[in-house]
Amino acid sequence: MSLMRKRKSLLIGFLFAGLAFGQTAPRKIVDLTHSFSDQTIYWPTAEGFRLKVDAAGMTDKGYYYAANSFCAAEHGGTHIDAPLHFAQGMPSVDQISLERLVAPGIVVDVGQKAARDADYLVSVQDLTEWEKKNGKIAAGVIVLLRTGWGKFYPDRKKYLGTDRRGAEAVAELHFPGLDPAAARWLVENRKIGAIGLDTASIDRGQSQLFESHRILFKAGIPALENVANLDALPVKGFEVIALPMKIQGGSGGPLRIIAILR
Repeated sequence: MSLMRKRKSLLIGFLFAGLAFGQTAPRKIVDLTHSFSDQTIYWPTAEGFRLKVDAAGMTDKGYYYAANSFCAAEHGGTHIDAPLHFAQGMPSVDQISLERLVAPGIVVDVGQKAARDADYLVSVQDLTEWEKKNGKIAAGVIVLLRTGWGKFYPDRKKYLGTDRRGAEAVAELHFPGLDPAAARWLVENRKIGAIGLDTASIDRGQSQLFESHRILFKAGIPALENVANLDALPVKGFEVIALPMKIQGGSGGPLRIIAILR
């Protein structure tokens, strides 16, 4: 069994042991998920999250009962992009290996650079500078890019660059993303499990070709978008659990993602 597989097995065993005995060792859990509501941010061309109350009140038998229905696009709020999203024949969301979604995480912080440039691209240099300070990016890790954009959520104007909706609004999108050259560098030089960030897309808002999506997804690497609370994480020394709704054949889906600090 590989070292990475052993670590994941130990993490999962640790969690279930704690549940079984009602006790866990001291640890900090950080929720990296934005709640889904009528404020949830979706792409300008997508419909937003809708919650319909089907029942909420006392029944004629004397007990309270609540049930709702919801409708949502796959890609909105904190969600996962499956490789199928931009790579024909690659895994759909239900086919993504859990090995990619339960793994150690790292944070590459480009917040100061992004604050000066809403269209900032996380570069190869950003990744290699991280390695100079923290060591080589290990195989199987989940790389989280902290641009600082999470502080704007759910203000559409500040977060997306526009609060308009429809196809015409796409040209007005401004937020940071991953440089395609950096995506290619990760694919060719590091065997990461997944990548995520605190913006609406792994490609920056002004992208027209979505090259980072295409490069990553062709290599089977899923992307986690609109990730919350990255400012609460250290640069390394934590585990990520990123479990999406298991939609058969889905190109993506709502994601509940947490970090467990060691």
